Amino acid sequence: MIVTKRALSRRTFLRGSGVAIGLPLLDAMVPAFAADTPKVTRLGFIYLPNGVSMNFLGVNNWIPKGEGRNFELSPILTPLVRHREHLTVVTGLAQRPAEASEDSATGDHTKATASWLSGVRPKRTEGADLENGVSADQLAADVIGKDSVLRSLELSIDLSVLAGQCENSYSCVYLNTLAWRSPTAPLPTENNPRVVFERLFGSGGTNEQRAVLARQNRSILDAVTDDFARLTRKLASNDRAQVNEYLDAVREVERRIQTVEKLGDQAGLPALDRPRGIPERFDEHVNLMFELQWLAFQADLTRVVTFMLGRDLNFRTYPEVGINRGHHTLSHHLDRPDLLEEYAKLNTYQAQLFAGFLDKLAGTPDGGGNLLEHSLFLYGAAMSNPNMHAHFDLPIALIGGASGRHRGGRHLVYPRNTPMTNLLVSMLDKVDVPIEQLGDSTGPLSDV
Repeated sequence: MIVTKRALSRRTFLRGSGVAIGLPLLDAMVPAFAADTPKVTRLGFIYLPNGVSMNFLGVNNWIPKGEGRNFELSPILTPLVRHREHLTVVTGLAQRPAEASEDSATGDHTKATASWLSGVRPKRTEGADLENGVSADQLAADVIGKDSVLRSLELSIDLSVLAGQCENSYSCVYLNTLAWRSPTAPLPTENNPRVVFERLFGSGGTNEQRAVLARQNRSILDAVTDDFARLTRKLASNDRAQVNEYLDAVREVERRIQTVEKLGDQAGLPALDRPRGIPERFDEHVNLMFELQWLAFQADLTRVVTFMLGRDLNFRTYPEVGINRGHHTLSHHLDRPDLLEEYAKLNTYQAQLFAGFLDKLAGTPDGGGNLLEHSLFLYGAAMSNPNMHAHFDLPIALIGGASGRHRGGRHLVYPRNTPMTNLLVSMLDKVDVPIEQLGDSTGPLSDV
């Protein structure tokens, strides 16, 4: 049989002066034998700083009641109930490399952050002679990210400007990122939505050139109008409607960023005190960063993302939900019921924001399914009880369908001190990145 239906390239862009906009997956990009088209799986790693509130008055705030498929979601995880069929809570995992020892002393927050995706105890140093291990996200990026515009994307809510030593003679660099491309090459995170937007949808250029572009009083998308008009003439009506809907979403993100920047200018504050493009409210900032990830996944601009909802040891307050104690201070709750309850409120707030992102993914068509079905996220923290700096029984969950390779709706319980890296090895296997060992791993987890 001769197949005559031609497919639009998956790497199709709308191009204009200094701009390239990636498109979502359209019917016109799918060849005649759509069933033979391999599904693209995205990986995300969402990091909660300073552990979570594990227990409150005999109620476990994180670990569900029951095991297997017969489990009841814990209070903190209740916001994820809409996606229960894609959710697997994993209990019993540990990060032994983050524990104190004779050669590494304390520095629990630093080691916890650095080893979360590497399983390696970082070198204790205040200088530039950093040493960790290659992180799981970067192992994945080398394989599934090699054909995307950005092999990986490293995002955060806090600025990555800390330098020198931050904790017990460990370099601050260890706290600033989860991603290590090599044992000596940490990848910096970005917390400014404007910069992330231009990295995704700009065509390059220096920081100075991007600043000039940002100051121009026009939409980035205006530069691609002619190319868009040519493309739409070739598309069927359903594809044309999907492109219009996608570009409307891009415009909305850009509008929100510009609104934030305009407010910053009107306030007359210097850029160093109030960085341009960064919302003042935590929830607005997080939602905007999630929306940028949604757009990037939808257009297949990147397939691997790490996102830190904060840096360990941070003292951010959350007045949006009535929390005025600093984050790190509150994490050392001294087992006081009032502080445990307040910390659980914060952790639930984080889950609510994540759930909104999952809603957008689940509502976005992608190759015969939706983006959530074709993604897999690791969501959790590098400590369980932060008051003890506990590195065992970590609060960890997997969410997503992994293109049919992850079965959710389960609570899996493993023996205490099972290496967390075993879960990372299992995740990599689901995206066809088989590795023999990652850090202190001893093999993939059964049943994941």
